Amino acid sequence: MAARKPLIAGNWKMFGRQASLSEIKALWESVGRAAGGVDALICPPACYIGQAAWAAKGTGVLIGAQDCSAVQDDSARTGEISAAMLADAGARYVIVGHSERRSLHGESSELVRRKAEAALAAGLTPIVCVGETEAERTAGRVAEVVGGQVRDSVPDGNAGVVVAYEPVWAIGGSSTPTVAEIAEVHAVVRGTLAERFGDRANATRILYGGSVGPKNAAEIFAAEGVDGALVGRASLKAADFAAIILGHPAAK
Repeated sequence: MAARKPLIAGNWKMFGRQASLSEIKALWESVGRAAGGVDALICPPACYIGQAAWAAKGTGVLIGAQDCSAVQDDSARTGEISAAMLADAGARYVIVGHSERRSLHGESSELVRRKAEAALAAGLTPIVCVGETEAERTAGRVAEVVGGQVRDSVPDGNAGVVVAYEPVWAIGGSSTPTVAEIAEVHAVVRGTLAERFGDRANATRILYGGSVGPKNAAEIFAAEGVDGALVGRASLKAADFAAIILGHPAAK
C-alpha cells in the first residue's frame, strides 16, 4: 500500500477578515515546493471561501470549510450551507463534528455522520473530528468515547474520509497529551476503523489536533500513527503555519 500523504489543515474558526486572505499567498511563498510532500489546507469562515479559493489559485494550498448541512438537496433551510454549495465556491474539504459543534450546538455523532455523507456526495473530503473531554479522560473512558464516536460518526464505506483526533481539553490551551498518549489514541481510532472496514482502514489519514504550534509540531508528527494535524489559531499567520508544515519530515 502507498504511504498515506500527510495532511496539515488550518481551522480559522471565527477569526479573520478579507485582509487575512493575503496569508494564503504568503504561506505558499514560505513553504513553496517543500510542501509537495504534504497536503496544506486552510479552512476559513464560510463567507470567505470563494475569495480564499481565488487567493489560492496558482498555489498548492487547498481550501476547505468548517461545517456543512446534513441535507444534500437544495432546501428551504435559512442560514444553512450545503456541501454542494461549498464545493461550488471552491472548497475541497470540510470539517464535521468539531468538538465546538458537538458541545455548543448539541451535534450528535449520528448528525455528524450525515454531514460527512453529504460532503462525500458533493465530492468533498470530510474531516470527521473525535475526542474526549477532560472528565472522560480522568474517568478512564478515552477508548470508549473516541471509539464510539468513530463507530457512529464515520460513514459506511469509509472511502475518502479523514479522521481528526482532538482531545477537547487540549484545544486552545497550553497543554497537550504526551506523544505516547497521542499514539495510543490514534491506535484506538485505527483499530476501530479496522473493525468496521478491514484493510481499507489502512488508507484513512488520522490527524492530531489540540494546541498544535511551531514549537511542538515536529514532536507530534513523530508520534506513531499521526498522519498530519488540524491546527487552530496557529494557522492564522503564514509564518506560524509555514513553520508547522515545514516541521513535517515529508516537507523536507
